[in-house]
Amino acid sequence: MNNNKKQFRIAILDLYDGVENEGMRCIKKIISTFGETEDLAIDCEVFDVRQKLEIPTLEFHAYISTGGPGNPAPTGALWERKYFQFLDNVLHYNASRQHRTKKHLFLICHSFQMACIHWQLAKVSKRRKTSFGTFPVHKTSFGRKDALLNGLDDPFWIVDSRDYQVTQPNQMALDYMKAKVLCLEKIRPHVQLERAIMAMRFSPEVAGTQFHPEADAEGMLRYFLRDDKKASIVANHGEEKYNDMIEHLNDPEKILMTESVILPTFLKNALKMTLISEQTPALS
Repeated sequence: MNNNKKQFRIAILDLYDGVENEGMRCIKKIISTFGETEDLAIDCEVFDVRQKLEIPTLEFHAYISTGGPGNPAPTGALWERKYFQFLDNVLHYNASRQHRTKKHLFLICHSFQMACIHWQLAKVSKRRKTSFGTFPVHKTSFGRKDALLNGLDDPFWIVDSRDYQVTQPNQMALDYMKAKVLCLEKIRPHVQLERAIMAMRFSPEVAGTQFHPEADAEGMLRYFLRDDKKASIVANHGEEKYNDMIEHLNDPEKILMTESVILPTFLKNALKMTLISEQTPALS
């Protein structure tokens, strides 16, 4: 074991509420690969937010908050109050000039929707039907400049699985936070509905997506080729949607590309900024 490796602490906030999912495996795989690539000693801990009311302290360098089932609208549950306090604590910590080393947070799907509600950045409502499958999303002018998406085409392909949507951005709240919308869902000229917000930069250290950037094309392909999963998808979404999804998962320029760029870029930027801040002399 190399004890001279740089230490990097990552917390995963598990919002899956005990529901079977592929997301946690994918996130852990990305973190493991990141540690190997950067030659880091990774300390990764998982916090069960909904079932065990676990919330990490602000002693970690980076945080990834997962997707999850159900309606993101607040119910007043204790876990929600603790979670919203955590979101605010990250922002308040980073806003303090006393803290040179900032805390980096990435919010996925359900977490993204909850943050948009809590910070009153946009409307979150139930979709007329579930968005499920692989789709193109389009960058905004801000998204085309953001380091998080630099390695992706415009449009780029994503894995989507949600019953709710973030729309109607609150420009006053966005301006107050200096938050930026980074991309929107696919263009559908024949559909007279507002396009959902699919990614946002909440602050220099906090970003998130309404889709699943952790989606592992190889693992998902293996998962969806199971007879029971195929039957379920075909029954709920049709055979054409199933076949399109399998084709896109096999295409190295689509989901594989997105998986290899967004979360790894978030972690690399978090590491880079952490190292810079730790090496910068304190102001006297």
